[in-house]
Amino acid sequence: MIHTGSLIAGELLLGSGRVTHEVRSPFNGELVGKIDMATLKDLDQAIETAHRIFHQTMKKLPAHRRAEILRKAADLLEANTDEFAKILALEAGKPIRDGRAEVGRAVQVIRFAADETKKIEGELVPMDGAIGGENRIGMVRRVPIGVIGAITPFNFPLNLVLHKVAPAIAAGNTVVLKPAEKTPLTSVMLAKVFEDAGLPSGALNIVMGAGAQVGEPLVTDPRISKITFTGSAAVGLRIRQLAGLKKVTLELGSNSPNIVFDDANLDAAATSLVRGAFAFAGQVCISAQRIYVQKSVYQSFIDKYLPLVKKLVLGDPMQETTDLGPMITEAAAIRAEQWVQEAQSQGATVLTGGNRQGSLFEPTVLVNVTPDMKVVCQEVFAPIVSVIPFETEDEAIRLANDSNYGLQAGVFTNDINRAFRLADELETGGVWINEISAYRQDNYPYGGVKLSGVGKEGVKYAIEDMTELKFIGIKLA
Repeated sequence: MIHTGSLIAGELLLGSGRVTHEVRSPFNGELVGKIDMATLKDLDQAIETAHRIFHQTMKKLPAHRRAEILRKAADLLEANTDEFAKILALEAGKPIRDGRAEVGRAVQVIRFAADETKKIEGELVPMDGAIGGENRIGMVRRVPIGVIGAITPFNFPLNLVLHKVAPAIAAGNTVVLKPAEKTPLTSVMLAKVFEDAGLPSGALNIVMGAGAQVGEPLVTDPRISKITFTGSAAVGLRIRQLAGLKKVTLELGSNSPNIVFDDANLDAAATSLVRGAFAFAGQVCISAQRIYVQKSVYQSFIDKYLPLVKKLVLGDPMQETTDLGPMITEAAAIRAEQWVQEAQSQGATVLTGGNRQGSLFEPTVLVNVTPDMKVVCQEVFAPIVSVIPFETEDEAIRLANDSNYGLQAGVFTNDINRAFRLADELETGGVWINEISAYRQDNYPYGGVKLSGVGKEGVKYAIEDMTELKFIGIKLA
């Protein structure tokens, strides 16, 4: 059992009247660890430390040194893959195989950041292009912006933390990280990795606590230069209101559409969409929630899809054979159960699943749904997928775009012209052709439109948003 707390300049803040929060396994409720929650004084100390270390150390640290630290951190994380995968299974309920995959991606994110550290470039500006600009030289440099406030979710406690921390370090910034209170232990382990890799003490600080107690003061503090947040649309909108003139990156929710046309490889689409809908019990922002299938192949798709869903193994995340572990809390599973029951009362049919045992919720396939049902128009964030028929390409586009969200979409077709038409017409931040909406690589610009957020992640693009363009002009004699 791990007992930890906020981490400031390498020092754990424990006891002294701090409220202790228990971290329990979502699968069986066993105690995994305890964390001592931050006080407002702790938060102030964390921000002050990050602010001081930025000016004293990080902004002056040369690119080759930042890259060296990141490369070493990646190697250390990779060497401890099994340890990190185990804690992901214990505190997040993530199947152990998926935990190892998340560690692998996290290692890659750090290595991307190490590579990008040496590519942060400016440019020369031709000053004589303007009247009176003769005998002048202009240049633009990218400079770090200061202290990054990072607020991260429970579903990817390692990889999504690193999508904020690694680019910040690469750019020469410091970080105050507030991890999800349900999955805080991974972050403390990660901080040790960066410490052992040689990151200056105080460059990465962690504050433990709930959003209202710690998150909002973090967002409003004037010493924070940028907020990067992954979570719900409601909280994202609140952050946007509080942040003022700070830069913000908000990676919010979705109810991602996936469109299967009659010329698609149905076997490949069905196989991919099982993974796309049910990975990590559907608790993924880009999970394949809505599957639109052309009517001429609708039943054929269902016949291929259902047996694959029924083969999924639901159970203990520590077992190698488990495909779906628990939802993050029993309350989350109860909500999923209630949404399915509500959809049934409104006319939907459950083809498989729909049952709950504690925090375990069966992979569920719904048909005969309508656009106004919660399971279609809102973000389910659960192992629930709706399969919906359509007739024409225009109808598919209309149905897919009929959403307040727009993060990623998947399109399955062998018609290259159709593929590019859909890529243009779908109102999402990303479109995958012959791939699920839930597929993500860590080096491309990732982010949504509408209620799915603002700004982009992906290491190179995050670095751009964690730096400022600074102009320097010289008048020659």
